[in-house]
Amino acid sequence: MSTLKDVSIIVKWNGKEFPITDLSDQETVAVLKHEIAKLTNVKPERQKLLNLKYKGKFATDELRLSALELKTNFKLMMVGSLEADIQDVQNTIDNRDVIDDFDDDNEERTSYNFHKMEMYLAKVEKRVRSYKIQELNPPRESKRLLVLDIDYTLFDHRSCAQSAAELMRPYLHEFLTSAYEDYDIVIWSATGMRWIIEKMQMLGVATNPNYKILFYLCSSAMISVYHSELGALDVKPLGLIWGKYKQYSAKNTIMFDDIRRNFLMNPQSGLKIRAYRQAHLNRQKDNELVKLTKYLKDIATHCDDFTQLSHRKWEKYNPKSS
Repeated sequence: MSTLKDVSIIVKWNGKEFPITDLSDQETVAVLKHEIAKLTNVKPERQKLLNLKYKGKFATDELRLSALELKTNFKLMMVGSLEADIQDVQNTIDNRDVIDDFDDDNEERTSYNFHKMEMYLAKVEKRVRSYKIQELNPPRESKRLLVLDIDYTLFDHRSCAQSAAELMRPYLHEFLTSAYEDYDIVIWSATGMRWIIEKMQMLGVATNPNYKILFYLCSSAMISVYHSELGALDVKPLGLIWGKYKQYSAKNTIMFDDIRRNFLMNPQSGLKIRAYRQAHLNRQKDNELVKLTKYLKDIATHCDDFTQLSHRKWEKYNPKSS
């Protein structure tokens, strides 16, 4: 039996009310602030939660909400300033550079069992019920699943160029064409849906006749987790897809992203791709997608259970030894 309790909070700020319902009592104050920031664009460090107190003092970030014994629809009074105009902040969120804090493969940072924690599994179940997927094309029988990030994975979204084609990762369409033979393809970006649709149109992915995209997922499909060292983080839980499409599972799903922490809910299924930056300098020498095309084909042909693979060693994969 679950020991988690849902927490519902109404944040009052700047004359408006912002309901937050995607929390359990086992979440921390840091995650609460993270969720508030997504709704208000007031950064956590700028937030002052006036009536969120514990033993007469302001609640600290690591404190669990259960300790505060909040009533249903607790009205939380907040003061805090925006860094800039709301639209500017949103553009910053949608186009941010993210430093991957897991690049050093620090064992303590990467061994957290977020994917086994009840409160985060409950969050995923809630996403399965609440997030509406707009299917672009139907899933195909017996196909595996490939989930792809956009920024710095398929596209250098920060460099300047005359056209999107100049910023597109080399061999993108060849890669997707080959992958489509064995995999249904999902695009999942930590940005808004409007930006995803626009980028897929600009890159010609949405209209290419040689492959089809199953659907897009945006930032609102992600969930927040709390890392004791790094604070609140948004991650991409594949359980959202698996909960809606029973034909996919950890056994036949692989996800590419240039940010390793996006895999925290599915560490076995993630492959960290080298970030594609400075397209004008690297366009002629980047062949990451060529090598990954072969890897995807090899594991689709020779591996029936992807949970037996170590994607960190993908460049050394030998199908003959499988």
